[in-house]
Amino acid sequence: MTTQKINPFYVIGIAVTTTNENGQSGIDIPALWNKFMTEGVLERIPNKIDNTLYCVYTDYEKDHTKPYTTILGCKAESLDSIPDGMIGKTIEDGNYVQHIAKGNLLQGVVFNEWVKIWNSTIERSYTADFEVYGQKAQNPENAEVDIFIAVK
Repeated sequence: MTTQKINPFYVIGIAVTTTNENGQSGIDIPALWNKFMTEGVLERIPNKIDNTLYCVYTDYEKDHTKPYTTILGCKAESLDSIPDGMIGKTIEDGNYVQHIAKGNLLQGVVFNEWVKIWNSTIERSYTADFEVYGQKAQNPENAEVDIFIAVK
């Protein structure tokens, strides 16, 4: 695991506030993905840089055991135009540790990687963590998803 510096960027998408308590995020986040895919959100995101999907975890009340906001969207050139029902967020620059989830998305490979992260000793900053669903994630049965964890 190496730490890398990430420059600030903007994300526009849809969001839900959830918690990992009592498995709630396991209900809310798949529902967010379903809404994103079935309601044509991707096509409505203004100023997007490309179609790479970002799943951002931010606005942590404390740590991964307390409520936080999940945003599903795309990197955008600016936050000048945010459609109704969407949210814009600046991901501040910072140091991140990269994890890679490889395997079948439908069998929970990304969630399994998060369990490892939650159980690790990484000194997280709980500012904004994010997953990147780019070219390597196009085949859900053999996907590769980058997960970036903000660290102190």
